[in-house]
Amino acid sequence: MRTKKACALLMVPLLGAAALSACSSGSSANDDTSQAAVSIDQDWSKADPITIDVFDGLANYQGIQSGWFAKIVKDKFNMELNIIAPNVAGGGDTLYNTRVAGGNLGDLIITDKGQKMDDLVDGGLLLDTSKYYDSMTNVSGYDAAVQKLNDGKDGVYAFPTQVSKLQPTDPSEGLDPTFGAYVRWDYYADAGYPDISTLEDLLPVLKEMQDNHPTADNGGKTYALSLFKDWDGNMMNLAKQPTCLYGYDELGFVLAKADGSDYQSILDSDSQYVRALQFYFDANQLGILDPESTTQNYDTLFSKYQNGQVLLSWWPWLGQSAYNTTDNLAAGKGFEMVPIDDQQIFSYGAAVYGSTQVLAIGSKAKDPARIAAFIDWLYSREGVLASGSQTMGAAGPEGLTWELDGDQPTLTDFGKDALLGGDADVPSEWGGGKYADGVSALNVTTVLPIDIDPKTGLQYNYKYWPSVQEITGTALTDDWSATMDDATSTMDYLQKSDQVLVAPGSGFSAPADSSEIESIRNQVKASIVEYSWKMVFAKDQAQFDSLLAELQKTADGLGYSQVLDFDMDNAKAQNDARVAVVDAFK
Repeated sequence: MRTKKACALLMVPLLGAAALSACSSGSSANDDTSQAAVSIDQDWSKADPITIDVFDGLANYQGIQSGWFAKIVKDKFNMELNIIAPNVAGGGDTLYNTRVAGGNLGDLIITDKGQKMDDLVDGGLLLDTSKYYDSMTNVSGYDAAVQKLNDGKDGVYAFPTQVSKLQPTDPSEGLDPTFGAYVRWDYYADAGYPDISTLEDLLPVLKEMQDNHPTADNGGKTYALSLFKDWDGNMMNLAKQPTCLYGYDELGFVLAKADGSDYQSILDSDSQYVRALQFYFDANQLGILDPESTTQNYDTLFSKYQNGQVLLSWWPWLGQSAYNTTDNLAAGKGFEMVPIDDQQIFSYGAAVYGSTQVLAIGSKAKDPARIAAFIDWLYSREGVLASGSQTMGAAGPEGLTWELDGDQPTLTDFGKDALLGGDADVPSEWGGGKYADGVSALNVTTVLPIDIDPKTGLQYNYKYWPSVQEITGTALTDDWSATMDDATSTMDYLQKSDQVLVAPGSGFSAPADSSEIESIRNQVKASIVEYSWKMVFAKDQAQFDSLLAELQKTADGLGYSQVLDFDMDNAKAQNDARVAVVDAFK
């Protein structure tokens, strides 16, 4: 087992002496040195009330969790969740580094596995939960994933997310893949269902749709495409999404195909990434790209989808969840995936060892046993149903959104309004407020919603339930199905058409950047993001080409090739892990 490394290894180039003085050996006043087993099996509702700080790299809300999920947590654990969200606070790396330098990232931590997790373990900021693990009966049902995550460490420091008991070659997403070209199907039908041979052929179709419907129901102007910057990282996030239509996903500065057949530098002139930037540039030249894309955030964008002001979404959980309400579908309006002849959509295989984020307890956590109990509950069927009831996720709490009719799960009237109608007012005994405002702000999935609920024998995801499928069919969805060879779902169509490429769920995590690689990467990615946005809004093709050449030269001068070589090695190692997990679970 690996022993904890010296604190000096914890992000010294970024944090300096402040981090060194803040780091500890990994223990805290709340964690005595004994590792004798401690049971978490007790009635936590009778414990003294506490508020815990949750540092959550995935959260899109900051502050005290409210609503029905807060009430469940309060009733079960007498605990409030104070969400600390870099996505909301801005300057995510700065907030992370500042809190690490202070020696206390949070009581409950949701962060990336790999580099960040290793840094936090090595710096003594995560608690070894070994003494609680034997009594964590829900999460230990995924022991292989827990052991794999903590392999090489001298304890149990974190718990994997998005775990599954499916096969690694099974798509993990369910009825819809993570990626796809989802358009306002009613407008596409009005245009006569034009053929779309390739990505670029979307543009004239989208322009016709926008020209035919220039104004949304709220009176606002419609745009075929609308973007935001919140999630930019190694590259412009929204320029990565179209690459997924052709089987690619990112690893650092590399685009790697799901089947291991191709690896691309994102800055190659003929890369799928540059192709996507060209696509957006052409869209802007056509007048179908929202000019507010450079200044709006995700929340603003989501509101535009709700209002019908955006006509294409690269994710089902954006366009469909925002706009496909019961009322809109009944009126014949909604988003569905449009067929593109040459697409081969990337799909994440079921992650038998977990996905890229982890749950962990901070080494200075208040009442770590209670937090361990809370984490374990998140992996229970009750916890999966409740915490997974985010956009396009699990069904929500039994008794509120759904109930059993004989042995079949069915949505309650409230559940129909909340899950199919867009939102609903929660009864006071469940915490009050709007249902959507009360969903788990953790924004993390512990168990895949398409895994089987042992009580019902059906998926946690209500969209698979026969009772729901009976009531959700509409003229629009029937028209989509008839046009798409009588497909019963998007994934059904893609699988029948051999247009989905599954990357086996290996749970691979790239090794930590060295301080030198990290320093170079931070400079290069800032240039890539800056230039990418400039290229999209370039005045003409000549300026687009000039900016690309300038970006390539700037990146090379900053040491891009050194980081690219590192990422390329990792991308190939990722494919090796995918091959290995398929062999292991045959």
